[in-house]
Amino acid sequence: MGYGLGVFLLAVGLILAFAVTDNLANVDLTMVGYILTAAGVLVIVLTVATTSSRRRSTHVTQYSDGRREVTERRDPPPAV
Repeated sequence: MGYGLGVFLLAVGLILAFAVTDNLANVDLTMVGYILTAAGVLVIVLTVATTSSRRRSTHVTQYSDGRREVTERRDPPPAV
């Protein structure tokens, strides 16, 4: 799953929803297009959410005297 799959579903869905005027028996291609478009948007949003959470890490250190130290590291976004 990733950006490629999301963009592919989005493109196919929009083509079916707005550019195809053909009819199949018992199949509404416009609705199929809307469903594929929604699935593509969902895949893109989930990919953004999962990749942004991977750039963050938290480390907790417990010392023998009872102190705790919390360190959070946030990686910069990759250079394009």
